[in-house]
Amino acid sequence: MLGIHEIGLFILSGVLLNITPGPDSVYVIGRSMQMGWRGGAAAAFGISCGCFVHVAAAAIGLSALLMASSTAFSILKLVGAAYLVFTGLQMLWSRPVLAAAIDEPVRSSLRRVFLQGVFTNALNPKVALFFLAFLPQFVAADSPHKPLAFLTLGLIFISTGTLWCLVLAAFAAKAAHRLRESEGAIAWVNRALGGLFIYLGIRVAMLETR
Repeated sequence: MLGIHEIGLFILSGVLLNITPGPDSVYVIGRSMQMGWRGGAAAAFGISCGCFVHVAAAAIGLSALLMASSTAFSILKLVGAAYLVFTGLQMLWSRPVLAAAIDEPVRSSLRRVFLQGVFTNALNPKVALFFLAFLPQFVAADSPHKPLAFLTLGLIFISTGTLWCLVLAAFAAKAAHRLRESEGAIAWVNRALGGLFIYLGIRVAMLETR
C-alpha cells in the first residue's frame, strides 16, 4: 500500500549491514566495558535516535538538500567533525572510573553516553547520504506515500540495528565485568574510544561533497 517492495530483501540487507562491525559497534562495546550493560544500552539507543534524525530527513527531503548543496554539506561536515574530535580528546584526557565508583553518578553518565551516540550519528553527513541512497531502492517510483514509506523502512532498519547493539552490549558487559575493576583496563578503553572518535572526526572532515 505504501509502495514498498521486496521487504524481505530489505530486512535481510539491513540485518547484514547492522551486524557488520563498524564504529557504532565499537562504541557500544566500549561503553559496555566501561559502564556495564546500561552504558552499552544507552549508547545503542543514542545511536538509534541519531539514525532516526537521518531517516526523518530523508523522508522530508533534507538529505537531498545535503547532496545538492555543497555549502550545507560542508557546514554539517565541519560541525560534525569538530564535535567528534572534541569528544575524542575529552575521552583521552578523562580519568578512569572504577565500577565501584560508577553507581552514584550513573544517571548523568548514561545521559552523556546517550547524547554522544545521538550527536555522533546526527552530525555525520555520511549517514544521511547512506539512507538517501539505500531506502529509495525499496520504494516504488510512483508511490504516492514516499515519506511514509521511507519512515517505515527506516524504523525497521533502526529496530534491527538497536536489537543487535543491545545483544552486543549484553555480551560485552558480561565479558568485561572483571576488566571494569581494573583502573588500567578502563584507561585503555577510554583511549580506544577517544581514538575512535578522533578517527571518525578526521574521516568526516575529509568527506568530499558529492
